[in-house]
Amino acid sequence: MQEKITKEKFSVKAYLTVIVLLFALCSSAQTYEFENGTRTNSANIQNCDACSNKIVGNLGGDSSVSVNVSVATTGWYKLQLFYCTGDPRTIRLTAGSATAISIPCDPSGGWSTAASQNISVYLNSGTTTLLWDNTNSWAPNLDKFVLTPMAASTTQTVNFGTNNSVVYNLTNKTYNVKFNGATVITNASAYASSDQQYVSSNFASAVYSTESFTDNIGSGTKHIFTLSGNYTLGMQQIFYTYTNKNYLAVQVVLTGNGSNCYKMSPLTSNQVTPNFGTGDTRAVFVPYDNDAWVRYNAYPLNAADFTASEITNIYNNTNRKGLVIGSLEHTKWKTGITVNGGGTSSAYVSVIAGWTKKEVTRDTRGHGWVNVGQTSCPSPKVIINANDDWRTGFEEFAQANAALQPKYIFDWTAPKPMGWNSWGAMQTSINLTKVNAVVDFFKNDCPAFKTEDNTLFIDLDSYWDNMSDAQLAQFVTYAKSKGFKAGIYWAPFVDWGKYNRQVEGSSYNYNQCWTTVNGAPFELDGAYAMDPTSPGTKARIHYFINRFKAAGFEMVKVDFLTHASIEADSFVNYQLHTGMEAYQEGMKYLVDEINGTMLVEAAISPNIATGPYVHMRRIACDAYSSIGDSDYTLNSTTYGWWQNQIYDYLDADHVVFGTVTAGENRARLLGSIVTGTITSGDDFSVAGAWKAKAQSLLQNNDVMNVARADIQFRPADGNTGYNAANVFSATKNGVTYVAVFNYSNAAVTNNVNLSRLGLGSGNYTVKELYSGTTSTSQGTLSVQLPQADAALYAISVATNLSTPNYFKTAATNYVFPNPASSTFRIKFDHTINGPVALSMYDIAGKEVWKTTIIAEDMITSEVPVNGLSKGVYMIKASTEGNSVQNFKFVKN
Repeated sequence: MQEKITKEKFSVKAYLTVIVLLFALCSSAQTYEFENGTRTNSANIQNCDACSNKIVGNLGGDSSVSVNVSVATTGWYKLQLFYCTGDPRTIRLTAGSATAISIPCDPSGGWSTAASQNISVYLNSGTTTLLWDNTNSWAPNLDKFVLTPMAASTTQTVNFGTNNSVVYNLTNKTYNVKFNGATVITNASAYASSDQQYVSSNFASAVYSTESFTDNIGSGTKHIFTLSGNYTLGMQQIFYTYTNKNYLAVQVVLTGNGSNCYKMSPLTSNQVTPNFGTGDTRAVFVPYDNDAWVRYNAYPLNAADFTASEITNIYNNTNRKGLVIGSLEHTKWKTGITVNGGGTSSAYVSVIAGWTKKEVTRDTRGHGWVNVGQTSCPSPKVIINANDDWRTGFEEFAQANAALQPKYIFDWTAPKPMGWNSWGAMQTSINLTKVNAVVDFFKNDCPAFKTEDNTLFIDLDSYWDNMSDAQLAQFVTYAKSKGFKAGIYWAPFVDWGKYNRQVEGSSYNYNQCWTTVNGAPFELDGAYAMDPTSPGTKARIHYFINRFKAAGFEMVKVDFLTHASIEADSFVNYQLHTGMEAYQEGMKYLVDEINGTMLVEAAISPNIATGPYVHMRRIACDAYSSIGDSDYTLNSTTYGWWQNQIYDYLDADHVVFGTVTAGENRARLLGSIVTGTITSGDDFSVAGAWKAKAQSLLQNNDVMNVARADIQFRPADGNTGYNAANVFSATKNGVTYVAVFNYSNAAVTNNVNLSRLGLGSGNYTVKELYSGTTSTSQGTLSVQLPQADAALYAISVATNLSTPNYFKTAATNYVFPNPASSTFRIKFDHTINGPVALSMYDIAGKEVWKTTIIAEDMITSEVPVNGLSKGVYMIKASTEGNSVQNFKFVKN
């Protein structure tokens, strides 16, 4: 009997022990030491005095460590990772067959100092192998991790658009975002850095409420999750859903007395997994400005490890599905979007308001504080937008930006501007004689290069002060007398002198106006930055702008604007604490001084924040004539063309024909057309091959019709990384224009898939606009290009292969110069290569002479008229296969 009782007691005890163990597995933390895992290749066990035991190091590349974990219940687990690293590194976690999770690790304080961070991981019941590696780079040393089951959750679902939703976890204060029913962002949290770091998931409670709102994008519902407990301050996570929009905006707000911040994140997630399917997945690095030959970069997602400025786009170039995440407000914060690829279909993403980096934002100190002394501090609104075409996602982001930050400058209602700028070739040798000769060239020798309203902007760049104010006024008057508008250049927020002296037009000294960082004047690009809030800086702006107005200039190109957005020790306007706040004040003052009198173009400047204050913006700076310049500028157009929704016009810097090849000339000009508008840059005051090149290229009727039109090109693909796309397209009035580039030093054949451009499978008529060559195409456009060259095609279902002439342009076949005293040429409205028979008649109809000359492309050789008497003549030009063309000519 005793034996039986003992066995029964033992059975009960054993049963209870199992129950306790299972409960422990389900509800308590489990600690796993990495040194007990399975290591590969060079991964080794090292000593670490500050760690729990040993540590695993030499991780990265082909070296990894795996640890088996066992859990009783399927679900979400909190994983606290302990690591050591002396520099920023990334470790990737793959739980069984799940998608890899990327975990960026900030420096822990040294290789023997441990730090930790928390992530969420989904585990199935039973045993799962956790693989820790980084195939792209070195990883941190790993100490241990602690697994804790996450409590059962209560959620609140917020619907938006069509089959899209936010699922907010009221227990954990994190959220998921679903597009078309599929989860794209998992367990996103928010944080705010103030007197301490406030993390949404560490608050005690969350309460949900809603209210209606209307902004410049539209109307909708504001979904507010108010967090409290465990901190001295409160937090709100806000989701803005718009009626009839398939995207939403998210924001975090720190609330309570003393809630000013220097850094905030409304969205940080280790598990951004767009529902792309298989293909070429990429993430785009977007720079802050266009200085120092910076480039965009479309990284393969698996290798992405960057922080983009204001926006990124994660997309599948194969099927074009994309996910845009970007800041919609730029009045207080500089915002970075960190992307760290966890594989071909996942990434860590963190939106960081309050981000600076010397190599990107040009700052050499941290971000300033926002909303100092106030009772709440909001982050910028951040758009989250999944789209079937990554290009549309970029454009919708830009449109939302333009809506929330509308134009401060006056509306530009005239046609697209085009013109000439002196920095392309003339540079420091500028003087009145030379710039007047440029005016004469465009008036007499290249008259068809004009805007839709028959003018050009002739812009004097740096070194315009070689000329006196009286000479500047003479230039303006002369340009206007020839039908052109004069422009000038200025850098309102920089001091090139860098020594103390009196500020022009004021009683202030320069050392009172310099922006100071870490106690010294801030220098960038060889110039000191000037505090845009300083009354001395403003007095200087007033002085120079009024000089320009007095001379009669109708355009100003403003440069080196990034200097005005630098994070500083302090600003003269002590109520402002961030570079972007100072930038807004300075730019508004500049626009107020211009007061609607000039077309305003920005050169070096912040990409997005400049939008409200100028009409035009240079998408890339310091490009000239080579095929490399075309690739450089078109890299910015490939991944930044969408800025044409923020600015009235973009340009690709001055187009210099110079002495490079004809193919490079075509590519450089076409790159400007694809980007937006044309700024010519050769020195037309002196003889050179560039004059004839300009006469031919800038007076090609078909090409210039496209240039003058309101046509916005898109890249066909976004798979070129650091370089430019080679195919761009746009459609206008039933005609699809296709620009094809060859940036290489060898001939190429590019087979362009027409369906990729939105065209059907039917037969199309095709005209190459530089040469006038016509053909037909079905399904594929085969383009054969010599090295360093480009071509522009008009594709239409119509039988008429000429481009639609719906622009108000001057006559496109004419004599120039006209009148003339020594020689003239004839420009035809289509390509003619070969002999041209000319006959000239006086006003009585008598033939006075005839000759045969040679035409190349669309321009004839020079025709001497020295022996003619002064008077009016009629010229008849005959070419084989073309009708006779008549021209009126005046000999003076």
